[in-house]
Amino acid sequence: MLKKANRIEPGSQQERSLKKHNPWIICTCSRQCYITLITGCYTCEWQIKQEKKSRPGPCCCSWKEKIFFPFLIISFLLSVVLLFVWIETSNEYFGFDWVIFLGTGYWFFWSIVLLSLFGILSAYSSLLVVLAFLLVWEGYELYLHWCHKILILLMILLCSFVLWILCQLWQERWLTAGLSLQIFAPYMHLSGITVMVILSWPVAFYLIHLEEEVRMRRYKMTYDRETAKGCNILTKLRALQVAIGLPFFLILLCLYIVPLGIHSPCIQEEDKLGPKPDFFGHRGAPMLGPENTMMSFEKAVEQGAYGLESDVQLSYDQVPFLMHDNDLRRTTNIRNVQPNASITHSSFFLWSFLSTLNAGKWFVQSRFKPFYHMKPLSRADREKAENQRIPKLTDLLELAQKEKKFVIFDLNTPPRKHPLRHTYIRHVVSVILASKIEQHLIFWLPSFDRQYVQSRAPGFQQVGQLFSIERLTKENISRINVDYKRLFYKGLKDYKAANININLYIVNEPWLYSLAWCSRIHSVTTDNIQTLSQLNHPYFFMTPGYYMFMWLLMDSVSAVLIFAIFYFHWWRESKKEMFNNSIHTDLRSLSLQQREHGSQDSTNLPIKPSFRVLGNPWALSAFYPTLTKSTKKQPGSCHFLVVPKKKSSEPEQVKETIKPLRPSKDDVGQPSPTKKTFEPTWDAPREATLETALPSLKVNKPTISSLEIAQSETEPEKTSTFESSQQYSFSVFSTISSMFSYELTSKKN
Repeated sequence: MLKKANRIEPGSQQERSLKKHNPWIICTCSRQCYITLITGCYTCEWQIKQEKKSRPGPCCCSWKEKIFFPFLIISFLLSVVLLFVWIETSNEYFGFDWVIFLGTGYWFFWSIVLLSLFGILSAYSSLLVVLAFLLVWEGYELYLHWCHKILILLMILLCSFVLWILCQLWQERWLTAGLSLQIFAPYMHLSGITVMVILSWPVAFYLIHLEEEVRMRRYKMTYDRETAKGCNILTKLRALQVAIGLPFFLILLCLYIVPLGIHSPCIQEEDKLGPKPDFFGHRGAPMLGPENTMMSFEKAVEQGAYGLESDVQLSYDQVPFLMHDNDLRRTTNIRNVQPNASITHSSFFLWSFLSTLNAGKWFVQSRFKPFYHMKPLSRADREKAENQRIPKLTDLLELAQKEKKFVIFDLNTPPRKHPLRHTYIRHVVSVILASKIEQHLIFWLPSFDRQYVQSRAPGFQQVGQLFSIERLTKENISRINVDYKRLFYKGLKDYKAANININLYIVNEPWLYSLAWCSRIHSVTTDNIQTLSQLNHPYFFMTPGYYMFMWLLMDSVSAVLIFAIFYFHWWRESKKEMFNNSIHTDLRSLSLQQREHGSQDSTNLPIKPSFRVLGNPWALSAFYPTLTKSTKKQPGSCHFLVVPKKKSSEPEQVKETIKPLRPSKDDVGQPSPTKKTFEPTWDAPREATLETALPSLKVNKPTISSLEIAQSETEPEKTSTFESSQQYSFSVFSTISSMFSYELTSKKN
């Protein structure tokens, strides 16, 4: 027959007192909501099932989940790597969008779309990893829903495909990531130490908790015959400790000594910092005006450009004009004028037709905006941009001569069947000389027919590419124009040692310009001249002494904090262990006293085993290996487990009082039976203790979270011949009842 012991009545003064002293967060959001949230997000099951809660030990999920969990980690790592690479290569966003435009004919910020996609994938995989960690922390088994598993596999395939494309078609993007590490490595090192200090809290908790679990299982093995199974579990627990602790401490050690291998150009003495690099306006100032228009070049001059960079095409009637693309779709209104001729090479048009096209309306339309972070134009600049035309090369030369600015340009080879297919170099040189511009203002970049150019215009400054130093010296070239990614290879020290001026293209990001500044680069070609011109000191610059001070300070502080965190968790677990050992010692002392009394009076008394009450399974589970899986867990602040007993076929009348407990067979050593009937005698102290521990039972008024006590419906008459058995039963029950009463009283206070 089941008897229910009332706990706290809802709405009673005790309940109001407990709520009053509980933290505010318990009143705001219960722990059940928290468990439901993390379990629902991870498993897509919004009802918590107690049977899915994992047992203490190294196993937290099934073997299927163990196999799939590495795929989750792989997807997380791949998405984070892609996100990092894409963020660090933001300098190449315009080039990427332009390549997509050539293939699709539609201009859009595809680079921002991919950035958002990689960010979403990284956030999704990171969320699943965090949820898995929280579930393991709370002791629940991992069961990832099949929808998540399919998405994880698709994510791995997508990230692998993108990485393959980057490795095959855009290998130089990895050089950009390497350059970013050169400048960000000191700050990533300091940030990494901070992250390790934060991670030390859960790592220390789990390692100390596993150590406590090992001690409990070792103690349990002294009373358990299955020694081999226990040793196997202990081995798994130790392996889990090594798998968690060893990588953590190895990474921490590497972070402590990694500055010994860091070489950053931005870590140098202040007096060794070179002069600020000069600017070449790439197609003018394309963020302030339509590219390759006179408005754009004038804006670059206003921003203090050292030189002007452009691209030169030749019309069919031999007029050099400024245009980057081979067709006119992106930067003119050719689709509105002659839609069928929009993909025709611009060199097959006459200048009389090209001069009539509008080259600025596309710039003021948000759909064709070339850079996503452009500032809005003023009303005057907007009207001026809408009226821009395609300029000739001579227009740029006149502006450069007037403002005393250098000119550098890419000369595109005319297509086949063009009249200047083989003589375009000599024709352009003649046009430049005819403009009466000072020859030293021309930076001649084309390498084709260079000897003719040097003989015809000896005043031109010859600019080479990343040729060997011997070839540059032989061709009398004192300046090179190279991609900024080549700065990754030793910072181009050999060329600087040979007194060769270096111009990097295209540098738009402030961190990249700061790296070029710290590397003593002479000039850069940029689209973002209005931002870079405002820098008065390189970003992320620090002296070696300051970095060493920060390094030693962070290492010392982090080591102290990590040691304190581990010591705190060890102290807390030791305190819990001392409390549990004290309880176990009291119970064992009572058991030894009973055995001594049993040895003095040899009696054989058939006694019904009493029910057992168990506290938190993490605290006392090792001391009671005889508890079966049929125990029922009652909710509440003190979780009691009650072992139900089998019911007999005959019912018994429910009584309103609790019968006194009697010793179990395990607790009393083989007493001899007698004919004396065992009748418990109640006294005032025991009755007060029981009333304190358990409220009075009410049969017809069930309450919330009642404690079920299993008792047989038909109880045979029990006999005993000695008074000590009765005293022992009440002593054990009185001890447990006093502990329960003390916990309720402490919570009320």
